[in-house]
Amino acid sequence: MCQELMRGISRTLTTGISMQIDIFTTGGTIDKVYFDAKSDFQVGEPQISEVLRDANLCIDYRVVSLLRKDSLELTDQDRELIYQSVADSASARVVITHGTDTMIATAKRLEGIRDKTVVLTGAMQPARFRFTDAVFNVASAMMAAQILPPGIYITMNGQIFDPHKTRKNVEMNRFEEI
Repeated sequence: MCQELMRGISRTLTTGISMQIDIFTTGGTIDKVYFDAKSDFQVGEPQISEVLRDANLCIDYRVVSLLRKDSLELTDQDRELIYQSVADSASARVVITHGTDTMIATAKRLEGIRDKTVVLTGAMQPARFRFTDAVFNVASAMMAAQILPPGIYITMNGQIFDPHKTRKNVEMNRFEEI
């Protein structure tokens, strides 16, 4: 019901632009799982549907699973796929779930896209964990995508970052301005 109500209210602005947010999933820690007691983490099925349900978001969105990779394994071809998917999207607002290790590099690769609000986010703890930052980070990205002007952004740890003015602080397990 909430989804239907919000579609009616926010489907279009006075400009007639769709308020739907396209969500592209690429893998990363947010989607990592243990497959058995002896294995390391591996990127599993996208967790975005569960994360959005847990966040109780009442906005119109579409989920597209692009990749299922640790961000350290992303190639130039993978970043080109992400770029083309965002550029070809009919939506003016895009959220990308991404691994945190190379999120900044992907954000910088997307800079040629000027007519859309693109927000990258991820998690330091897998979405399947009880104490994950995934729900908060995704909800923050969805909010940022609705209110920010066109540009490329990163949302992590309750903040919105310019990709050129941030870094991942591995010791503190967070993103910060530089």
